[in-house]
Amino acid sequence: MKKAIIKSFLTAIVFGFLFTACNTSENKGDASSSLDEIKGEEVAVLTDAPNVPPPITRNHPTKVIVNLDVIEKVMKISDSTDYTFWTFGGKVPGKFIRVREGDLVDFTLKNMPDSKVSHNIDLHAVNGPGGGAAVTNVAPGQSARFQFRAINPGLYVYHCATGPVGMHIANGMYGLIMVEPKKGMTKVDKEYYVMQGDFYTKGKFEAKGLQEFDMDKAIAEHPDYVLFNGRVRSSTGANAFPATVGETVRLYAGNGGPNLISSFHVIGEIFDNVYVEGGDMVNKNVQTTLIPAGGSSIVEMKLQVPGVLNIVDHSIFRTFHKGALAQIKVTGKEDPSLFSKIK
Repeated sequence: MKKAIIKSFLTAIVFGFLFTACNTSENKGDASSSLDEIKGEEVAVLTDAPNVPPPITRNHPTKVIVNLDVIEKVMKISDSTDYTFWTFGGKVPGKFIRVREGDLVDFTLKNMPDSKVSHNIDLHAVNGPGGGAAVTNVAPGQSARFQFRAINPGLYVYHCATGPVGMHIANGMYGLIMVEPKKGMTKVDKEYYVMQGDFYTKGKFEAKGLQEFDMDKAIAEHPDYVLFNGRVRSSTGANAFPATVGETVRLYAGNGGPNLISSFHVIGEIFDNVYVEGGDMVNKNVQTTLIPAGGSSIVEMKLQVPGVLNIVDHSIFRTFHKGALAQIKVTGKEDPSLFSKIK
């Protein structure tokens, strides 16, 4: 009797192990065995913020060629202040990259000859060593090429991962890559690209002249600037994002960091849909959404009332004293039944 019980117990363990192994094997195989055949090739459309490449309309994966240049250059961080930015493509944030789930991405990173230091790239959309950083270390004047299958849909951050990593990111080396799901994204009227970052300078906020990076402030996490799209007032006034009453606007929002979490909020609107951390889960009717450093979110809102909507980090001193402000300028007919002043 005792032997029979022991035998049954051992048999259950063996079958359980085999069942688990089979399941694990099947799960591991899903990513590669279910990949559709690559058909043709195309050169990726890359855009500077706040612009977004057009939605992908094809119904099959293809080979997508991405060429991205690393450019170190002096630009305005505010009207009175210059800063030496390290960039992907010459702007902060870097180019918006848009591919489809299942695409084979042929990626070339080129470091300009006049750069002072080496760089690489870590794309959070990559399943592979360092997100690509392990095979893209490029000295000034050099280039590196690798490929990956974009198998996980979502909105992902990319950034430089050359040491000291925080310094490279703090100098502006980050951007977004969108891996559209096979079924595509719901159609909207307008799409914009906005990305937050924190900057650390020797001088105070909007001090005049060329300011250097301050490592001590960065380590202490005491930024002088917290910015949308790399510059104070980059997307306000005449540069505000245009929209019309009745339109649905989608914001692809990222946070390069390197340190701060964003309390992303639009004053005067409510997010109808929030794709939490840029993934599949959707929250509805959200006032403020957190975007971690190195993370993202996709937010959608149908615009109900004309006026200027302020995009802010609701850690609010960052908005009014460090520059974290962008705007959506909404034109169109007023609807007193939704909003009006009582005399």
